[in-house]
Amino acid sequence: QVQLVESGGGLVQAGDSLRLSCAASGRSFGGYTLGWFRQAPGKEREFVAAIGWSGGNTLYGDFVKGRFTISRDNAKSTAYLQMNSLKPEEAAVYYCAADARRIESRPGYYDYWGQGTQVTISS
Repeated sequence: QVQLVESGGGLVQAGDSLRLSCAASGRSFGGYTLGWFRQAPGKEREFVAAIGWSGGNTLYGDFVKGRFTISRDNAKSTAYLQMNSLKPEEAAVYYCAADARRIESRPGYYDYWGQGTQVTISS
């Protein structure tokens, strides 16, 4: 089992950057695919990005368009989401998720979830 804790959220202005972190504890972090999702009030949980266990494979949501970068440091059991050029409509709770299988964009695929970190973006 893996426990996940997100951090790095906060209030930023449109166009700003933010770096989220996902710290993991428990079983071997390096064996898990890590995903980032977000959920705004009244909306479904949306896929943002995912990274394979080695860091060599990544997958992004269509809306990212080169603005976000997912990465991981297995030695620190931490994954990151660098977000640039943030837009007001991207305000949401951002969640980190983990699964022992292949890289995937469906939220229902992931077995382990953090509590989320709030990202607020002013226009």
